[in-house]
Amino acid sequence: MATTTTSGGKTGGIHAPVQPSAELGAIVGNEKLPRSQVISKVWDYIKSNNLQNPENKREIVADEKLKKVFGRDKVTMFEMNKYISQHVKA
Repeated sequence: MATTTTSGGKTGGIHAPVQPSAELGAIVGNEKLPRSQVISKVWDYIKSNNLQNPENKREIVADEKLKKVFGRDKVTMFEMNKYISQHVKA
């Protein structure tokens, strides 16, 4: 059963507010956000900075900010969440 607030909004799981690390905060801001918004903001950053490999859109080529989060030069879109989850606290 999902946790809900009194107003009916969801607060558990992907909707639970998380605190980004300083490295992730440089991309998504330092305020607590639902995990879903963190992922969305990272994607916005990737797209606005053209960080997807044009020959393989599933591959993300990290710039300096993303290297601090991913710890590597390239990740696939499927690996991305694993690295982001290491940079958020409940």
